[in-house]
Amino acid sequence: MEAATLNLNNFNDEKDYFEVVPGVWGMKIIFVNVHMISTGDANEWVLVDAGLKGFAGKIEEMATDLFGENNPPAAIILTHGHFDHIGAIKQLLQIWQAPVYAHPLELPYLTGLSAYPPPDPTVGGGLMSFMSVLYPKKPIDLGEQVHALAENGSVPFLPEWIFIFTPGHAPGHISLWRKRDKLLITGDAFVTTQQESAFSVATQKRVVAGPPKYFTPDWIEAAASVKKLRDLHPAIATTGHGKPMYGHELTEGLDNLVQNFEELAIPDQGRYVKEPAKANKHGVQYVPPEPFNPLMAASVAGILALGIYALVKKAKK
Repeated sequence: MEAATLNLNNFNDEKDYFEVVPGVWGMKIIFVNVHMISTGDANEWVLVDAGLKGFAGKIEEMATDLFGENNPPAAIILTHGHFDHIGAIKQLLQIWQAPVYAHPLELPYLTGLSAYPPPDPTVGGGLMSFMSVLYPKKPIDLGEQVHALAENGSVPFLPEWIFIFTPGHAPGHISLWRKRDKLLITGDAFVTTQQESAFSVATQKRVVAGPPKYFTPDWIEAAASVKKLRDLHPAIATTGHGKPMYGHELTEGLDNLVQNFEELAIPDQGRYVKEPAKANKHGVQYVPPEPFNPLMAASVAGILALGIYALVKKAKK
């Protein structure tokens, strides 16, 4: 447990970023994490994910602090292409000439071919779920700047690491694994905060939780992916949302999540609970029909009524 105490103390109030282990750092951008990994070759490094739109400068500042000025990453690895993991990518590519890599099944969402299945605000769990109807949904087009990761699991510029295919939260979702110290960068395959709750996101209370419910369109694959990662017996996990977790806390939390995945991770109701969305190398091929939700309908009706009232009141003036 000493290692856990050591690393958790590396959340430095003077810096916006934290050290996971020597040579691996993360930074929380509002509610999502980006990571930077030293390749071990001088000041060469790799960026994992690109956070939220508007925060390229913050990511560049962290890179400058860690690796020196005007030192772009050797590569940018995307765990997946949801808006909170690629938001700053286009601005970063204007600053840095760096190749971008993702799983082949993520390429349709990164080259403008397909949008993801719609988010599901009916899953419950808190404000973050309810607000998901407002999150960006359109694909981005990185063109020839994005490349498919190799089928053998290798990660460019990181010979000690491999990627693990962990679909469910996204069709081509990956996690990164370093066997030497049993370190996982999970993306959103599982997270360490209750991401549906704005309160949990704000307090960053650590708990091993399933992927964010409002953006997960295939719960069968999501469950299999969590089990796949648990069976690696990781000693350290740093995730797309929440703080890093270590040792027994991580082991017990992952075991509990796998054993009780239906109860802890899968929502009681929602668009994708009984039937998943379907996708292939061309993008999304099928999305189940949107369920009727009285609470959501009432909320939308209330917002419309307020808007109409405001317009009528303004017209009478």
